Amino acid sequence: MTRIAYLGQPGSYSDLACRTAFPGKETIGCVSFPEVFAAASDGRAGLAMIPVDNSLAGRIADVHHLLPESDLHIVGEHFQRIEHHLLAPKGATLQTIRTVVSHVQPLGQCRRYLRKMGYTPVASGDSATAAKEVAEKNDVTVAAISSSLSGEIYGLTSLAKNIEDEAHNTTRFLIMAREADWPKDDGKPFITSFLFRVRSVPAALYKALGGFATNGINLTKLESYMVDAFFEAAQFYVEADGHPDQRSMKLALEELAFFSRQGTFKILGVYHSHPFRRENAGPSDD
Repeated sequence: MTRIAYLGQPGSYSDLACRTAFPGKETIGCVSFPEVFAAASDGRAGLAMIPVDNSLAGRIADVHHLLPESDLHIVGEHFQRIEHHLLAPKGATLQTIRTVVSHVQPLGQCRRYLRKMGYTPVASGDSATAAKEVAEKNDVTVAAISSSLSGEIYGLTSLAKNIEDEAHNTTRFLIMAREADWPKDDGKPFITSFLFRVRSVPAALYKALGGFATNGINLTKLESYMVDAFFEAAQFYVEADGHPDQRSMKLALEELAFFSRQGTFKILGVYHSHPFRRENAGPSDD
């Protein structure tokens, strides 16, 4: 059975994402992002579930700095709807609660609800740990904001669900493995993720990415990172719609490689686009 490594305690949203994407698979909690990468790299887990973006909080910066250094490959993506629950010990009611603990992100994402109910927010390490602490304290005046999975694991009652201020709260995860697994081009939507650095010449980025424009390739993500202490060299992480075996993508990647700094172009993964993208696509710009 393939084990899946994730960041956090059992019941965290990353744990929930693993169980949603791979029902029945064993999950392994890790204390840090480097440990998640290491678990998949050294064989303790076959896959790693890595959060990279949240629709409210934006990109998860720590992860993006680890991706270039990792020897793992992207083999898929998963979108997890974040549904915050107000979890409390048995016997507690909405009226007995006075204090609510969780990670700063869930507390901020439920700010209007907490204000309406008159609850005092208290920051904790992460949402699953908060749920565990509430269960151990067994105080009907204290609740946690966490996932429904946390409630099941730690024996807490959900007094209210979907208490987040914004209904579109969603986290995107990358699924990573030791071995690259590029599916054949089967006509379905694909994403190709890659890294590169540009040469130190005028308009280098414009020239490197020009092939995507001329070949009609849509870039869904373009992010830069400083790679040395002198703030002179930038590395770029890109996600593009398409498969390297498609002629238009092949031509665009060849042009990119030509204008990139030698030895810096690297494809991190080729994988099917998650249905969430199509189901939640906005109006066309055409």
